[in-house]
Amino acid sequence: MKKLSLIFIKLYMIVTFSTITLTAAETLKVEGLCGMCKTRIEKAAKDVEGVTRAEWDRATKELTLEFDSGKTKVETISKAIARVGHDNEKDKANDNVYNSLPGCCKYRK
Repeated sequence: MKKLSLIFIKLYMIVTFSTITLTAAETLKVEGLCGMCKTRIEKAAKDVEGVTRAEWDRATKELTLEFDSGKTKVETISKAIARVGHDNEKDKANDNVYNSLPGCCKYRK
């Protein structure tokens, strides 16, 4: 009986620890100006596998992120945002992509 109890305890621990996600929270400075920028930035971040929350604040230019650090990292997310035309503290958007943004989204001087 004692042996059977130990087996159940081990199985319980395996199942419990295998379902734990490693949630990380980060903020990232991201350039943008308007509501279309907000939509584009948040969508690019959320399209990265493992991202569970992405919210960009227009006033502070900060993107608040929550993600599973076992599936992705902030560098992957910042590259995804740059690919849609938004410079951030880690990556710069390609000039051609930036130039294709609508006029109201052009934040570079």
